[in-house]
Amino acid sequence: MKIVSWNVNSVRARIINVLEYIASEKPDILFLQEIKTENLNFPYDEFKNAGYNSFVFGQKSYNGVAFLSKIKIENINQNFIIDDLKQSRIITGDIHIKKKKIKLINIYVPNGNPINTKKFDYKKIWLERFLKSVKKTLLVEKNIIISGDFNIIPEEIDVYDHNKFLDDALYKIEIRKYLRELINYGFKDVFRQLKKNKQEYTFWDYMAGSWPKNYGMRIDHFLVSDNLLENIKSININQKPRCKTKPSDHTPIELEIT
Repeated sequence: MKIVSWNVNSVRARIINVLEYIASEKPDILFLQEIKTENLNFPYDEFKNAGYNSFVFGQKSYNGVAFLSKIKIENINQNFIIDDLKQSRIITGDIHIKKKKIKLINIYVPNGNPINTKKFDYKKIWLERFLKSVKKTLLVEKNIIISGDFNIIPEEIDVYDHNKFLDDALYKIEIRKYLRELINYGFKDVFRQLKKNKQEYTFWDYMAGSWPKNYGMRIDHFLVSDNLLENIKSININQKPRCKTKPSDHTPIELEIT
């Protein structure tokens, strides 16, 4: 099974690129973030015609997450955490692989910049509540996949120049500690687990020639619970969609699981 995560930066603006991608790469499940549309205006029919059912938690003009899936996803939930700003940033569901139930958690973590503002405080509160809910979920769910745009740079190797991000909400040590705590609950960062010293990125800003200069960062992640690690076949960052006309500033990260 191929499960993909991609911050598409507006699903309607990138619809051609998304359709071309799924036609070429044929993912079984696609986690989308930053869809930037209300449920009413989501392109359900286009994806249905391509063989995918859509499960959407949208928001007008901003944020929004969704699952596209060829297989059945049950127990769709849009209330995994309490969000004081009521932003559409997380959707969960359950699938079954070889009679094994797996909980899917699709997230779009707040950016948090600039630091020392309400936006930064919101990010910290959001992450605190998310970790608390994950910890509670682990009491009853042993097989969990968390993926999406974490807006967290884990380590120096995960950004082109970490010195430029010392006062950035994506790299502040207090933010990175949330990711480390989450991993300590019993998860693995699959990319770093399988590619120990590989320096690859999932995001390149539109500004200052970041893409051609490869001024990127790895902020989109797949975390899997420890007991799923033996089922992981591969992980890949697919840069091809970032080369397209009118691309998202993120590119897909692809997980193969048996």
